[in-house]
This record gives sequence, C-alpha cells and structure tokens, in this order.
Amino acid sequence: MSRRLPIITDSIAVDPTFGTGAVKITPAHDPADYDVGKRHNLPFVSILRDDGTLVDDEEVVGKWRGMKRFHVRVGIVEELKRVGLYVGVEENKMNVPICAKSGDVIEPVVKPQWWVDCGRLTGEVVRRTREGEMKVAPRQSESEWYRWLEGIQDWCVSRQLWWGHRIPAYYVKVKGEEKQDEDGDGKIWVVGRTPEEAEEKARKLVGEGQEFELEQDQDVLDTWFSSGLWPFSTLGWPDDHSGDLKRYYPTSLLETGWDILFFWVARMCLLGVYLTGEMPFREVYCHAMIRDAHGRKMSKSLGNVIDPIDVIHGVPLETLHSKLEEGNLDEKEITKAKSGQKKDFPRGIPQCGTDALRFALCAYSGGGRDINLDILRVEGYRKFCNKVFNATRFAMLKLEGGYEAREGAKVSAFFFAVFALFILMTMVVLADGKGELGRTVDFKQVGCGCKRGEQVPRREELYGCYELGL
Repeated sequence: MSRRLPIITDSIAVDPTFGTGAVKITPAHDPADYDVGKRHNLPFVSILRDDGTLVDDEEVVGKWRGMKRFHVRVGIVEELKRVGLYVGVEENKMNVPICAKSGDVIEPVVKPQWWVDCGRLTGEVVRRTREGEMKVAPRQSESEWYRWLEGIQDWCVSRQLWWGHRIPAYYVKVKGEEKQDEDGDGKIWVVGRTPEEAEEKARKLVGEGQEFELEQDQDVLDTWFSSGLWPFSTLGWPDDHSGDLKRYYPTSLLETGWDILFFWVARMCLLGVYLTGEMPFREVYCHAMIRDAHGRKMSKSLGNVIDPIDVIHGVPLETLHSKLEEGNLDEKEITKAKSGQKKDFPRGIPQCGTDALRFALCAYSGGGRDINLDILRVEGYRKFCNKVFNATRFAMLKLEGGYEAREGAKVSAFFFAVFALFILMTMVVLADGKGELGRTVDFKQVGCGCKRGEQVPRREELYGCYELGL
C-alpha cells in the first residue's frame, strides 16, 4: 500500500513518559482516537464491515480485504516476519470490551446516528427554572441541574435494538436512480409522525410525477427520549385539545432519584417546553439513593439487591440464593452473588415489618444523598417500634372503662415537653433514693402512684401525650 501515514503531536491523548511515547491512531475505530481525529482533521478510514470482516477495498486494506478480523491479525504478524520488520511481542494489560451476551470482542465503528441539538432547547429551560417556574430541591441537586444544562452536548437518540419506538425517519429511494449514499448529509431523508406525512414531504422533495419508495430507518429511539415524552403523552398529547392534558398538565411534584436528574428529568423538561410550551412540573424533589451497607450500588451480579418485601416479611438465606437463579445471570455471576449474600446476610434477612422499614428510611434520609442500608439497623428500629406498640397497649389499659377525653384535653407541645421533663426528674429521684417514690423503689407506683382524685387529670395527661406523640 502506498498511502502515507501522518505523524502528529497531541498532549491530551499521549503521555510522552509512558512507553515509547508514540501510539497509533484509528479515528474510525476508537472513541478516544475519534476525538483526536476531530481535533487534527484526520481522515476517518473505516476498515470493518458489520459481519466483522474487512471491507472489500484494496486501497484501504490491501490484500486483507474480505478476511475475518482475527485472521488478519495473525496474517499481519506473519507478513512482518516475512519482510524482516517483526521485533517481538510483549504482554500488556488493557481493557478489552466484551459483549455480555455473545462473549465476543466489541469493535467500535463509525455509524450514522440521529442526534438532537440540545443547545437550542436548554436556554429556555434554564431561564424558566431561574425565574421560579420549576423548583429543584435540595439545593445540591439544583446546582447539578444548572451544571448539566449549561454544559450540555448534542444527544444521540439512535439505538440499534429490537425493541423501542422506531425512529420516524424515512429514506427516499427514487426509481430509476442509483441508490444514493445513505450515510450522507440528510438530503434524501424525510421525517414524519406517520407514513402519510413522510410521503407528502418526500413528494415535495423529489418533485411531482417522480416515482419513489420510502424505507423507514431500522433504529429505535433512545429509551430516555421515549420516557421523556411521558408527562404529556400519557395525557393525550399530541391532541392539544385533550381534556386530561388541559386538566392535569403540568403536574405539581416529581419525586425521583438524583442519579437520573439529567438523564430523565432534564429530557422531560427539554421535550416538554419544546412540544407543549410548558415545564412539565412545578417542583422536582430528588431523594437519596439506596445502596448496600458497604455503600455499593445494588446489583444482581453482586447479590446485594434488597427486596423491600423480604425486609418486611423476612427471608432465609437459601431463598435469597434461589432467587438469583430465576434471572439470566451467568453461572460465574451467580457464584459471586451467592458469596456476597452469605457474607452480608449469613442468617438471611430477619422479619422487620413495614413500620420499621419506613422508620429506617425516614431516619436515613437526613444523612445525605446516599442511604447505606444496613439490615441490622432496620431490625433495631423494629425493636423500637415494638416498644412503642407495647407502651401504647399499656396506655390503652389505663384508658379503658368507657373513658372519654374532655374537650380541650389534647395537650400542647409545651405540655408534652413538661410532661417528658417530669418523667426524667422522677427517674432522677429514683436514682438518688430521695422522696416517697424513691424510697419505695416500686416502678408500678412510679407509673400509677396517684390518689383516686388525681386519676382523671393523669389520664388526660396520658391521653394528651399519646394524641400528640402518635
């Protein structure tokens, strides 16, 4: 091959102190090299076809055209040896992307994709947020909101999957003409919500009387694009006269995780303002992310996923193990997950109940953006809730016999605090061995040591405390 190789310098991509300080660049087959190619206006030479073989172009790949990629690698080594340019092989650690389904090596290639120019959409969303049309809480999430939006890049919405909303873009094939470059500048593509709308646009593009066919793009929309339509598409949009859309949009509050503030919430706002003219929410509240006790994100392969139902009802370790086999985890991942479960839940998950789980999550939520959920702590709250339950049962025994509280018997917060202080002072008297109650050391009398005439006000105090406290 007679093609010359350009030699460039790049302080971002290359560390001159590492190895020889020189690396090869393949802008069409590596994400980092792609950026280098854009910075230096390098040619983007693609050598691979979709089936993993080299392109059938001798000017690009020489005598290796049409061969399988791994066969070519072996052949190149042999060719280097033949011409006397082979130096040797050294082991070098590197990250090789592997497909989780097929186990094959993933080869990045340049493909035409559909993109959204987000720069034209964010300005209005930022302005409306700053003017108070939508509130983002807590403050830390609000700062991230502006950081994401003000530094936004174009959004690739093409996905090569079997499921999803198919991109409504149609390739126009004019009869009697050679098929044009599908990867070109977009002049032979039309977009329409329906095939009829696309056909009308195509007719204007090619001219009246010209025969053509439409071929819809096989790609589907990014999941975040489809879910970004959710606030108004569920209410009848694109019918602007929908009763539900007029009545319920925009909605009041969105409560979600801070980790998808940009991926989902921002996209809903971008699409909402562009397609409906309004922000989809009045307030966005970002709750904490629940992690395991070690601070790791929950993952099936780690075996640290905690099902709330298991916390409520309890589950033995054997059942946790069996749940791993119900999914599509690889045997190695199942073994790893079982080891993690055995370490974190050696006796399984104890039965904690709904109230204890709610109490734990509320108690955790004041600690920051992440909740490192420790089942032992939830179990501790179960015991606390049990104490509250038993104390309430004790109180109800004292309020039996047709007791009805007088009007105004509900005590104020001030009285509740005074009553709590009274209990503490009584316990101090007991500890010091002073006073009548202290001398008797009768805990029953501490709780009920009042004369018959004092029973009514004491009952009202008890009633007031439980009415206010519970």
